[in-house]
Formats: sequence, C-alpha cells, structure tokens
Amino acid sequence: MLDADSTLIQDEVIELLADVASSRELVADITERAMRGELDFAESLRERVSTLVGLPETVFAEVGRRIRLTEGVPELIAGIHAGGGIVGVVSGGFHELLDPLAAELGLDHWRANRLEVEAGRLTGRVLGPIIDAEAKAIALREWSANRGIALSQTIAVGDGANDLRMMDAAGLAVAFNAKPRVKREADLVIDHCNLSQVLPLLGLRG
Repeated sequence: MLDADSTLIQDEVIELLADVASSRELVADITERAMRGELDFAESLRERVSTLVGLPETVFAEVGRRIRLTEGVPELIAGIHAGGGIVGVVSGGFHELLDPLAAELGLDHWRANRLEVEAGRLTGRVLGPIIDAEAKAIALREWSANRGIALSQTIAVGDGANDLRMMDAAGLAVAFNAKPRVKREADLVIDHCNLSQVLPLLGLRG
C-alpha cells in the first residue's frame, strides 16, 4: 500500500491547490510541520483547506494537469499485478484529484479526503471523516482482510508521520524519500526517488 503525496506522486496536492489560492507559503509550512509529526494531521488539514475557500471547482482539472507521477510508478504497479498482488493508495489528499489518477493507473483500491463544494466553489471545508494516520492503518487492514491477504504479506510505503500507523500495521514498512522520524521507524529506507525499487523487496522484477 502506498501513500499518495510525495510518494505515488512527486507533489503535495494541497500545495498545488494553494498555488491557485495564493496561500502556498502558509500551506507548505503547515504541511512540512505535519509531515514531521509536529502538528495534529486532522487539524492541520482543516487549517490548510480553509485557505482554499472560494476557488472554483474547475481548479481540480487545472491542478490535475500539473501532478507529476513519481518515477517507476507504472513499472511498480505492472510488476505487482503480474505477480498476482494488489495495489492500494490511501491519501491525506483528495478524491477529486486521486480518482482520475487511480483510474488511469489501474489501482485496485484507493481512499482519500473529499472537499466540500457548494454552487461550484470550494467552501474551505472537508466532507466526512478525515483520512489521518489511523484511517490509513484501517484501510490497510480492511483491504487485506477483504482480499484474504495476511497482514504479514503486506507492504506499506510512505514518507511522513501520517503514514507511520499504516507502516506499523504492515508486514514490511518502507520509508520512501521520507522525513527523519519515518526513516528511523521503518524497516527499510529508499532515498532514490524511483518506486520500481520496491519490486525487488517483493521478490518481483519490473
């Protein structure tokens, strides 16, 4: 299972949205502190999303065109599928940006937050429960159970403090281009930003 922002993709989507709202500097600072584990993720997300109030919903398509896949993603997904495995992505980002990407990549499962839109504009609020560290761990356990896969046979790849519970629940925890705390707590560390490097850890080849 993969994190999305700064793992599956090179970007932090909230920061791309904040570019349009002219709140990038504030949002980037809050994101960095949250990923280091210095701030409560749910509260930090609400604070960041509040800066997006008033943006037109057309911003999703605009920002979607700017998202950059991390090198090696297609090879990783193809290799896992060829080996009979499944690929899930759980994100503290947003369904509005993840859904088209998931469909394009052929992900098996994905889950993210949803932004509230009224009369065609963002309200600056998040709909429903926030996908925080515990929600990521729950998704891993739920998807593995539904597929009949033992947790010991799962792998979690992430970069920030919000990924640590998911990584702790998995059979193998991989820190990918990660914050220092995540590197310390992971089983393995990958610093070269190419996700196909995960394949040998699974006994697979791209």
